[in-house]
Amino acid sequence: QVQLVESGGGLVQAGGSLRLSCAASGRTSTAYAMGWIRQAPGKEREFVAAVSWSGGTTSHANSVKGRFTISRDNAKNTMYLQMNSLKPEDTAIYYCAAHYGYYGSTTPDEYNYWGQGTQVTVSS
Repeated sequence: QVQLVESGGGLVQAGGSLRLSCAASGRTSTAYAMGWIRQAPGKEREFVAAVSWSGGTTSHANSVKGRFTISRDNAKNTMYLQMNSLKPEDTAIYYCAAHYGYYGSTTPDEYNYWGQGTQVTVSS
């Protein structure tokens, strides 16, 4: 199993930036892909971004493309989400998630392991 802990959320004004981190522990020697999923109040979970085991392949939701960048550092067992040009509609709880396999899924239900979530609030 993989345990995940997010950090880096907070309150920021529209147009600002934040960087989220997700530290992984447990069975990290087996290839696992990672992703960020968010959920706003009263809304369904939404895929944000995913990264492959090597970090060489990434995917981003259209709503964040060009503003958010996902990456990972396997030497540190850590994944990141750099969020720039934040908008009020980015306000949500952001979850770090993982599943065994090489390429990251864009479907939240395919992730087996989840962090506790970190709140991101963007004020207008």
